[in-house]
Amino acid sequence: METFDPTELPELLKLYYRRLFPYAQYYRWLNYGGVVKNYFQHREFSFTLKDDIYIRYQSFNNQSELEKEMQKMNPYKIDIGAVYSHRPNQHNTVKLGAFQAQEKELVFDIDMTDYDDVRRCCSSADICSKCWTLMTMAIHIIDRALKDFGFKHRLWVYSGRRGVHCWVCDESVRKLSSAVRSGIVEYLSLVKGGQDVKKKVHLNEKIHPFVRKSINIIKKYFEEYALVGQNILENKESWDKILALVPENILSQIIIFFQKHQNSLQRWEYLKKAASRYQNNSKNDKCGPWLEWEIMLQYCFPRLDINVSKGINHLLKSPFSVHPKTGRISVPIDLQKVDQFDPFTVPTISSICHELDAISTNEEEKENGAESGIKHRTRDYP
Repeated sequence: METFDPTELPELLKLYYRRLFPYAQYYRWLNYGGVVKNYFQHREFSFTLKDDIYIRYQSFNNQSELEKEMQKMNPYKIDIGAVYSHRPNQHNTVKLGAFQAQEKELVFDIDMTDYDDVRRCCSSADICSKCWTLMTMAIHIIDRALKDFGFKHRLWVYSGRRGVHCWVCDESVRKLSSAVRSGIVEYLSLVKGGQDVKKKVHLNEKIHPFVRKSINIIKKYFEEYALVGQNILENKESWDKILALVPENILSQIIIFFQKHQNSLQRWEYLKKAASRYQNNSKNDKCGPWLEWEIMLQYCFPRLDINVSKGINHLLKSPFSVHPKTGRISVPIDLQKVDQFDPFTVPTISSICHELDAISTNEEEKENGAESGIKHRTRDYP
């Protein structure tokens, strides 16, 4: 894979916006068939330019105006906002209070940094193939729930660095109030509490069907991801975090077993047995499979950025934006191939621009050598 050099970004972006950005498909998506008058024209875009210059309330009459402006500005980052009551680029001319966000896709933002307390391989902006499984599980769990809600048009996109975004585009969903959006994202959130809260998941005897479905998805990955890849019971430092979630009555016997057996898999099996024995002997205190499930959920369940989802006027990074640090394109993720998606094979702006250069050079050579006067030009993207 072509290595990305951030100093080349300004030149690469010029080429990308001139020849590679998929304007027609992008406009077709955000125009929604032109069913609602001025829907595209009232949409807010924001551009982040070189040196972090941030321009909000951009709006465009049509695809051609959007193209011209993007090719003139060459933004480092594009964000998409709400559809407003008036054209966003004229918001200063509208009388105070009249300019209102009216509609937007329901969006979800899942970022790997929110899992730093439970992943051992990386932290902050770093990711690797071991912890990417967290994003795979998150997509499966959240998408399954959105499907159960009856939402049909769901676009999942790689953020370009360390996370994923989802855009739910159904017409009825775009009209949802902020209160309903908050309700949906609260329903989809199980891991609660900040850094100081040790136990972040609490289940009771009545397990909601959504929780059961989520646990079934996590079970498919848990051994390989948590016990082998992350090795969450490898040593005292890592198992102390898990034992902080266990009732005190069974702690000492678990610690004795952990000290004798070196293997995360054996330790996990023993913890499950000890928890279920405790459940059988205890009439009041809940535990049993709930304890096992609470640990699995705390370590693997999706962690959503609630504020991104609940605000109608909240901006979110656009698909096909380029990440200025990694150079990777925010590409859509095929829901049929979520398990095969590898963020490290996502094209960088350098790789696709250099590929384009190579094709152009090749074609020029062919044209120069050809007797026929007919010129063929490769489409810039399939």
